[in-house]
Amino acid sequence: MNPAIPHNLSRRERQIMDVVYRRGRVSAATIQAELPDPPSYSAVRAMLSILVERGQLRIESEGARYIYLPVQPKETVGRSAIQNVLQTFFGGSLEQAVEALLDSKKDKVTAEEAERIKQLIEQARKGNR
Repeated sequence: MNPAIPHNLSRRERQIMDVVYRRGRVSAATIQAELPDPPSYSAVRAMLSILVERGQLRIESEGARYIYLPVQPKETVGRSAIQNVLQTFFGGSLEQAVEALLDSKKDKVTAEEAERIKQLIEQARKGNR
């Protein structure tokens, strides 16, 4: 299990983390307002406490309220998630994962996207990534 984001987060905990990553700094009331079919405020606070205990969130005081922030940068967690998906669904095959991404893209790959992807591949070949 990767320490950046545990695999055992509940659906609701993942929804909370989505709000926190989208917002960056957020209060419990804002999280509650952005959750689908929101639970009670006290239930949100309880889940936030669990996420703090697990090391996913940290707390800062802002006046009389608490503000929640992610412990790991979004990019770090995103890279970890990509590695997990790559291993779990594609047996570690970058080629298969890229093929699946391209197959699932609704629009055609633009010339700019294709050029940028080529540049990224060249950088990776040279060991610059």
